[in-house]
Amino acid sequence: MILPEWTIHELQEKMEAGELTARQVAELYIQRIEAMDKNGPFVNSIIELNPDALEIADTLDVERKAGKVRGQLHGIPILLKDNIDTHDRMQTTAGSLALEGNIAAKDAFIVKQIRKSGALILGKTNLSEWANFRGKRSVSGWSSRGGLTRNPHALDRSACGSSSGSGAAIAANFASVAVGTETDGSIICPAQTTGIVGIKPTLGLLSRSGIIPIAHSQDTPGPMARTVTDAAILLGAMTGVDKDDSATRLSRKRAMRDYTKSLDYDGLSGARIGVARNMAGSNAKVIKIFELCIEVMRKLGAVIVDPADVPNYDKFGATELEVLHYEYKTDLNKYLKSLNGNTRVRSIEDVIKFNEENANRVMPYFGQEHLIAAQGKGTLREKKYKDALAKNLLLTRKNGIDKVIRRHKLDAIIVPSGGPSWLVDLANGDAINWDMESTSPAAVAGYPHVTVPAGFIFGLPVGISFFGKAWQEANLIKFAYAFEQATQFRRQPRYLTTANLNP
Repeated sequence: MILPEWTIHELQEKMEAGELTARQVAELYIQRIEAMDKNGPFVNSIIELNPDALEIADTLDVERKAGKVRGQLHGIPILLKDNIDTHDRMQTTAGSLALEGNIAAKDAFIVKQIRKSGALILGKTNLSEWANFRGKRSVSGWSSRGGLTRNPHALDRSACGSSSGSGAAIAANFASVAVGTETDGSIICPAQTTGIVGIKPTLGLLSRSGIIPIAHSQDTPGPMARTVTDAAILLGAMTGVDKDDSATRLSRKRAMRDYTKSLDYDGLSGARIGVARNMAGSNAKVIKIFELCIEVMRKLGAVIVDPADVPNYDKFGATELEVLHYEYKTDLNKYLKSLNGNTRVRSIEDVIKFNEENANRVMPYFGQEHLIAAQGKGTLREKKYKDALAKNLLLTRKNGIDKVIRRHKLDAIIVPSGGPSWLVDLANGDAINWDMESTSPAAVAGYPHVTVPAGFIFGLPVGISFFGKAWQEANLIKFAYAFEQATQFRRQPRYLTTANLNP
């Protein structure tokens, strides 16, 4: 089904002019999803549609007719990753059959903010089960409840994870914007792999309460969109101090409700941009695209500092995993214990047992090593955990990102977001062969990271990353927008059965 790739502003203009209603917009996206997600190209990005979407749209249309327009998102359909609680008739399962039937007792804080903005929650997106933290040989984009999400650019390629459904759905034009979540790479990788924009914000800018957790020292939701403008609009709508997430207290004087104020065609002029050569890898095709991006920024007036290598970017892998396992046990157990009585699991131990008893349905392709490792950990009072966390923060902040920014007086750091998507391999798991690093330093530090489309390799998208110090979302959005407007690299997916590898 053909449907224009409307931006949020274009949809607002059409609704204001009376050319479309919120109900008609929702109906059009639902029709496209029904035609292209489960049928047609079989993207399989939507795990569940909101059964009350059209009724809610009618209410929003009544408000508009009465002169009550809540903001830029009024009547705009939004998709949420299926690890975000919604107090409605949709389930929240993290893609796991162990949580099938789970109806949240209340909305996640960011969902409350989204509803206040007048947005319409159209449905939930598939994800890598348990946010890609179940088994070591996982298949990104696969969950026991939702099946396999495919990359709309080439359907035999991965959409990456864990926010695979959110990335694929927006690339496929099933809505203008979606919400993903990231612990390390789960917004940035699917966004760059499906050729869209992703923003992983500073830890604490957006609340995590009501989101199925992995680790509170790294988890955050974030917007995914086809344009920087749309991502900025959604980011601002989700901000706010949440009494149930203490990390958001730091955002009180730092958050913005409208990040579109940062959009500037000349945003790169005079900006000091550091090139993290040591993180860029050696793939000649990726490096060629990266060099072209650098030259674009130079022509836009940026002061390019090359190299501006990030110290210690590869020195904390083991301790990052240690922290994730410790926090996973504490945080996921707390979430599961808080659930209503309509769920069959109330602890990680219960999840492990359920998976073992239903292995043919839940673990046909990979296991649950991360769940088992987390179950074997102690409390967050243990010295091993505290030491690992302290090391991670030291290496990624003071002796990492902060150090290179201070040394070169940088406004941001750039690096390729990743390489082209890999072939889906259910037998062996993900076959990522990128010899680069883009996500871990910012993810572990809790610092912001934005990816924007940067080009194609054999028709497969790749992105470029902007990251920097905490609370610098406005600047990163400004730089990303200037780059996006000058290049316009994004292309609509073609839903190829397989990528065209002819030179």
